[in-house]
Amino acid sequence: TNRSNLFACHGFDQPPPPGFVIPPPNYAGMPGVPGPPAYCQAAPGFPHAPFPHAPFPQPGPVLYPTNVCFVKADPINHPQQSDDPPPVYDNQEITLSGFDDKSVRRAFVRKVFLVLTVQLTVTFSFVALFTFNTNIKAFVRQNSWTYWVSYLIFIIPLISISCCGEFRRKHPWNMVALSILTLSMSYMTGMIASFYDTYTVIMAVGITVVVCFTVVVFSLQSKYDFTSCVGVLFVCMIVLFVFGILCIFIRNNILQIVYASLGALIFTCFLAVDTQLLLGNKKLSLNPEEYVFGALNLYLDIINIFLFILQIVGRSRN
Repeated sequence: TNRSNLFACHGFDQPPPPGFVIPPPNYAGMPGVPGPPAYCQAAPGFPHAPFPHAPFPQPGPVLYPTNVCFVKADPINHPQQSDDPPPVYDNQEITLSGFDDKSVRRAFVRKVFLVLTVQLTVTFSFVALFTFNTNIKAFVRQNSWTYWVSYLIFIIPLISISCCGEFRRKHPWNMVALSILTLSMSYMTGMIASFYDTYTVIMAVGITVVVCFTVVVFSLQSKYDFTSCVGVLFVCMIVLFVFGILCIFIRNNILQIVYASLGALIFTCFLAVDTQLLLGNKKLSLNPEEYVFGALNLYLDIINIFLFILQIVGRSRN
């Protein structure tokens, strides 16, 4: 009974087999402790020596004590232990929430403005070259056929990028078409600027920079949705086209100034709309794969604003 109670206190459910005797503790070698009692003498709770030669029991399944409790480690005292799961190093795919993800949209806007900056740098370099170099200015004035050739070259990539969605997403052909369009438009813009004096061109460039910068910043920060006014702007474009045909047959300086002012106003509104199309948080938005198309829209808006302002300044001085 004592042995059964002893095994139960240590967490073991089964009593030892018959004949098994727990040996006495060995105190030999410890200072200040007398030697163990002789086995021939009777020790309390133990039988007389010699011990019976009983066979040892076969090892069975390991039984763990049932009175063991687990204590949660303190992360302050044990900094290496924490409740956080271990890091996962598997090659897992990163799933984004579509093209509406803010990081994707920011990268798209940066790419559009980077392409636009390169386009405007090339175009206004042509304008400066055609304005300050007298030999080039005289050449383009005497050879007006080059304007129509560059216009035909401009139309082909413009139609390809505007009408063919698969083509404008296919790299590098979309960039090749955009480069050809930029060079041809730069030549036409420089040729038109060569018919004005240097002061008029510089003034038109300065006004264009101020107007475009203000409109772009206002469109990026404004909560008003300019993309909802696309239908009205297309109607205004039709009116402007008819007004332009009228100005071909009626040579009047005031009528030309009104036409140029109306054109500058309409394309300023188009610049605000095309800027908000990049943001993706309005009624209409561009797909982030359409960075070439977005850069083309902004580029054409800015160039048309410059040409109309150049016409206003030139006609007003005359």
